Amino acid sequence: MRKIIPVILLLLLIPLFAWLSYRQQSYYTFDGFAQGTTYRVIYQYPFGWRYMFNRGSAMLQDEIDSLLAGFDRSLSLYLPESVISRINRNDPGVIADDYFVKVFRMATEVTRKTGGAFDITVGPMVNAWGFGPEGKADTDSVNIDSLLQLVGMDKVALEGRKLVKKVPGVQLDVNAIAQGYAVDVVGDFLENRGIRNYLVELGGEIRARGHKINEQPWTVGIDRPVDNNLIPGQDLQVILECYEINLATSGNYRKFYEKDGVKYAHSIDPRSGYPVLDRLLSVTITAPDCMTADAYATACMVMGLEEGIRMVKKMPELEGYFIYSDEKGAFKTSMTEGFRQYLREDQTEEP
Repeated sequence: MRKIIPVILLLLLIPLFAWLSYRQQSYYTFDGFAQGTTYRVIYQYPFGWRYMFNRGSAMLQDEIDSLLAGFDRSLSLYLPESVISRINRNDPGVIADDYFVKVFRMATEVTRKTGGAFDITVGPMVNAWGFGPEGKADTDSVNIDSLLQLVGMDKVALEGRKLVKKVPGVQLDVNAIAQGYAVDVVGDFLENRGIRNYLVELGGEIRARGHKINEQPWTVGIDRPVDNNLIPGQDLQVILECYEINLATSGNYRKFYEKDGVKYAHSIDPRSGYPVLDRLLSVTITAPDCMTADAYATACMVMGLEEGIRMVKKMPELEGYFIYSDEKGAFKTSMTEGFRQYLREDQTEEP
């Protein structure tokens, strides 16, 4: 009998370890909504006894949905009681939370480094040109000179947990940085759960770590910047492969409208108050985190092709991929040397 018991235990442990090995190789995918857009998470099931009998992706999605709902309660312009909405209407009782403080500090730094090409106080301009929560505006009535008096990071300051406005009419718009930050928040959450192989995508901003199934690199596409290319991944300009990346893309091919033959794009130059008119169509930036990539992608769209490329090349922590149109309207691309590491081997992009 003593000899039989170890054999029985071994027979029981073999299928158990086989099942654990299978679970270790399993990847899960789920989708949801946050920041006025969709998100997707792909991750490898973490190995360990604590994960043996839980609900897998359903458990994580519930937690991530709750996490992103809290994020929206801080930074969403579409929620009247969010922290940023209350700040914009000068609610005296609003206290900035950690999300708002981190975004504000990063935005202040990027504004300084871009000479004002990136500025979250551009809210009044965004609303006036019809790209805010209220939708299209009457552009004939836009008084640019008057609204410019409300724009500038020098008109706001964070004192502890209170935002102080030197001009009461200042309104903040963090849409050009918040989606990237939300991706970082979800990525940090996954890593704190012991997950090392994952990809998070929210509104086109991406953070990837480790590898996908069979230890292959993650595959990421950059959309072709043609008007009304509304479905990410449907029409791609280039395909990337990576084991680790923080990536954000900004372009004028999805958010725009036409009036009297004039195209008004959502990239507003805070320095002039007008929508940007440039042959630059799309910018993709990689950075140490997705929030930084998001902010600088927006800044490059405002700066335009030449100035944007010069800035990225001067910042070793950034890499960039630029899509623009030539004099005949044909698509052309330019990229920093460090960006080339991400191109899939069969890509034939010219320098």
